[in-house]
Amino acid sequence: MSDLRIRILGPIEAERGGRALPITKPRLRELLGILVAAHGRVVSTNALIDDLWDGDPPPGAVGAVRTFVGELRRALEPDRAAGAPPSELVTVVDGYAFRVPERAVDAWSVGHAPSAASAQPPDRADDLLTEALLEWRGSAFEEFADRAWAAPARANIASLRTRMVEQLAEARIARGRPDTAVPLLDGFLVEQPWNEEAWRLLALALHRDGRTTQAFRVLSEARERLERAFGIDASSAVETLFHRLSIQDPSLDADPALRSTADALARSSTRAQLESSGPVLTSIAVSGDIAVARVQRLSAIDAAEELGDPLLVAQVTGSFEAPGIWTRSDDEEHAARIVAAAERALDRLPPDAPDRVRARLLATIAMESRGTADRREEAQEAESLSLIVEDPLLQCLAQSSLAMQTFWRTGLAVERSDLGSDITHAGAQSAGITWEITGLFIQLQASCALDDIAQARRHADAIDALAGLHERTLASVFTGWFRWTFEGAATRPPPTGRMPGFEEGIEALDDVTRALRSGRALPPVDPGSYAPWVQPLLLAHSGRRQEALSALREAPDPPKGLLLEVLWCLLAEAAIDLDDAEAARRCVQALAPARGERAAGSAVIDLGPIAAVLDRLTPVAGSAGADAATNLTPPSVPVARGSGG
Repeated sequence: MSDLRIRILGPIEAERGGRALPITKPRLRELLGILVAAHGRVVSTNALIDDLWDGDPPPGAVGAVRTFVGELRRALEPDRAAGAPPSELVTVVDGYAFRVPERAVDAWSVGHAPSAASAQPPDRADDLLTEALLEWRGSAFEEFADRAWAAPARANIASLRTRMVEQLAEARIARGRPDTAVPLLDGFLVEQPWNEEAWRLLALALHRDGRTTQAFRVLSEARERLERAFGIDASSAVETLFHRLSIQDPSLDADPALRSTADALARSSTRAQLESSGPVLTSIAVSGDIAVARVQRLSAIDAAEELGDPLLVAQVTGSFEAPGIWTRSDDEEHAARIVAAAERALDRLPPDAPDRVRARLLATIAMESRGTADRREEAQEAESLSLIVEDPLLQCLAQSSLAMQTFWRTGLAVERSDLGSDITHAGAQSAGITWEITGLFIQLQASCALDDIAQARRHADAIDALAGLHERTLASVFTGWFRWTFEGAATRPPPTGRMPGFEEGIEALDDVTRALRSGRALPPVDPGSYAPWVQPLLLAHSGRRQEALSALREAPDPPKGLLLEVLWCLLAEAAIDLDDAEAARRCVQALAPARGERAAGSAVIDLGPIAAVLDRLTPVAGSAGADAATNLTPPSVPVARGSGG
């Protein structure tokens, strides 16, 4: 029933096929609002009772909730046959979840607009954002604005709308229509007079529209109102624009609209601005604008190298602190350029360079080399230096890079779990929200590998809570995949278009592994970059034995990353199907260290317990395989670490 439409951006309403649904009781509207705010996650009966009665439930509250749920189901699915299970408001263990496509809820569907628009030219971005903003008919959950359950969701949705308005203004300026950005921003500043970015964009739009004198007045008003009414000093972005207008900077007339402070930083070669580029770009990256941060980061490094100061180059190159959650880079060419710049900076550092600068460069090299090169030594040295200088956030960066390097063999989930715990603790103690989330992600992945799905669920819940509070939009993509794979969520997370290193080929891999787990026929898929490890099995299942054998024997070792065990297990399944002893022995040797783990260390893809694969694989491998499976040799290069606690 894909024609359902729920609106919460204003009065809560529902319709199906264009026909309004009778949700006339406030309790039913509130129940629907609570479930929509949970965005597909399960809400326990106890939580619903607390939300509906503000912690003071009447006798019989459990029965009342069940009654409300039944009424809401009948209202949402009036044509459901008697006795047929509900398809949208579903029961999950001791709670309920609202499982509908993203497009069915106005607040969910507009959530993808900023990322979709960022990948489009200005005219198309203008159209996309204008259409998305028309969904607002008032504030989110406005009828229940005073309810505790609504507060986090209202804050997140308000932040989303702010971002969309700013992005729309930028698009209109960039497409040469600043006159249309002015009324948009004028109205928005009535709502948010404290919004510095809106003031800056308004001044820029006025300047581009030939009203520079008025632009100066706007910037002066912004300074005065921010300081007088809100006690806020004007930001560097506002001051930079004021200065550039004052000196009649010609680039203001030719450049695209400034998307962020990062653009000014990238065009400037002043030392102070370059030194501050890292935190700004990190903030942009973790908020979701990865492509913008990536381009501006290289621009800042190039500008620093032009100045010829190795210490400045080192500071700029190593000051980016967006963590790696996935072991495959979104842009390998970009990553290689960053590594090369960091290595050049490291070679040119003076002997008395601060340890923290050296540690940042080493961690950068290890982080950007994830999945492509063995940089354990650099990561270990970075961690040691971070502990010497007693910098918790630097420790997080170093340990995160080390976690990305702990895939040189299978079966290292316990080590990653320890690293994740250290990072989470250090991030929480230092108010490093990004690192706290990163540590939780590493623990989530490790818990799945250790087959502790209950613990993984707790980590996922903690990530979602932090990500929602601090607007970390991409975090929900990974937790969404966890819930799809391990909790039976109704829909697979859609591609964002912003993380090709993660998203390319992952849906095909999901289709194949799901079919294997359920014993179904393998679907015809294009495995993309995963083809060398998926193709032998696909060929074997289609009866093309000789081609499958050739593909199996030619398959390289899988990349040293989060899918290491999964890809080895796929090769193992092919070796079993083809009764190939040589390939089986190779897979046994690779998988034996992970016998006690689950091929699920990505928290995204799952192939179940590795021991089960080894038990079926070992007979195919023969006596040599049995020896490999039972007589494990110690790792040749141990990963020595300091205590990060």
